[in-house]
Amino acid sequence: MSVVNPARIKGFAQSVLARTKPDRGDARLIARFCAAHHPTAWQPPVPQLRELQALVARGEALNHMLTQETNRLALAPTLTRGSIEKVIAVLAEELAALKRQIRHHIDHHPDLRAQPTLLQSIPGIGEATIAQTLACVGGAESFKNARKLAAFLGLTPRQHLSGSSVRGRARLSKAGNARLRKALFMPAMVAIRFNPVINVFAARLRAAGKSKMLIIGAVMRKLVHLVFGVLKSGQPFTANFGVQQI
Repeated sequence: MSVVNPARIKGFAQSVLARTKPDRGDARLIARFCAAHHPTAWQPPVPQLRELQALVARGEALNHMLTQETNRLALAPTLTRGSIEKVIAVLAEELAALKRQIRHHIDHHPDLRAQPTLLQSIPGIGEATIAQTLACVGGAESFKNARKLAAFLGLTPRQHLSGSSVRGRARLSKAGNARLRKALFMPAMVAIRFNPVINVFAARLRAAGKSKMLIIGAVMRKLVHLVFGVLKSGQPFTANFGVQQI
C-alpha cells in the first residue's frame, strides 16, 4: 500500500485528459498512476510515534479552544465573564498537563529521548516546535536529504517563469504538511534575531532586496535543513554548523 499526495493524482488525471469522475473511473485512474510512477510502499509509524502524534494533535485542539475562549472574554458582558473564566482555567490546566504528558512520553522512549536535546541546540527551536517536529517527521531516517524534508513540508520555492517576459514572484509551494509549516513561522522570526547562521543568511537576503515574507519562508526552509542536519549527524548545532552536515 502507498500513500500519495492527492494533488499528484489530480495532476496525473489532468495530464491524461480525464473528464469524468465516477468511482470506477477513479479506480482505473489510480491504477494507471501506480503503474506509471511506482509509488513507494507506505510504512506505518511506530506505536510510540502514533501516540505522540495523538498527544500533539490534542494539544493543538486545546490551544485552539483556549484561544477562542480568551477572545470571547475580551468582548464578554459581565454576566458571562465568570463562566468563560472557569472554562479558560480548565483548558489552561488541561493544556499544561498535556505538555507534561508529552515530555514524559518522549523521555520514556529511547528512540525519541535524544532528539529534543539536539533540536533544542538550534536557536529558535523551542519545546512546542520540537514536539510538533517529532510528531510530524519522526527521525531523519525517513528522508534521503534535507531537500526531501523541506518538500514534504511544502517549503520549497515555486517559481512562475515563462520566456523573458513572465517572471512571477517566487512563493512557497505549500504542497505539504501545513501544521508543521505553521509551527515553524514564529521560530523563524526568533531565529532571525538569535541564531547566528540564520541571522547572516537573512541579512544576505535583505541586502539582495528580498521581501520580508520571502525571507521568512527562506528562513523556515533553512531551519528545516538545520533540523535535518542535527538529527542526521547526531551532533548539536554550533555557530559553524557546516553545509556538509545538512
